[in-house]
Amino acid sequence: QVDLVESGGGLVQSGGSLRLSCSASQSTYDFPGMGWYRQTPEKQRVMVAKIFSDEKIDYADSVKGRFTISRSVNKNTIYLQMNGLKTEDTGVYFCAAIYTWGNAWGQGTQVTVSS
Repeated sequence: QVDLVESGGGLVQSGGSLRLSCSASQSTYDFPGMGWYRQTPEKQRVMVAKIFSDEKIDYADSVKGRFTISRSVNKNTIYLQMNGLKTEDTGVYFCAAIYTWGNAWGQGTQVTVSS
């Protein structure tokens, strides 16, 4: 099973920016896709952004135009550049390796956006 380690979370004011990183123990191209998810107060994980091995990208409607998912040159890291942050973006952000049977998860990183 892949190991995923997220970093880059923190406290930022509304309108600010953060960049999250997810370092994988193997190439991210080994999986059909990689993604970022945010955990809601009800403990549900909702998709924020996904990047597939064919480079197709999906975003949640709420982050389109503000967030950008990308992959490192060495293929073992994915990023989430978050601009124009809003208070509703607050939550624990999890990186996921997307398998056909489900997701493998990292430990999460907290993002808090203050008004």
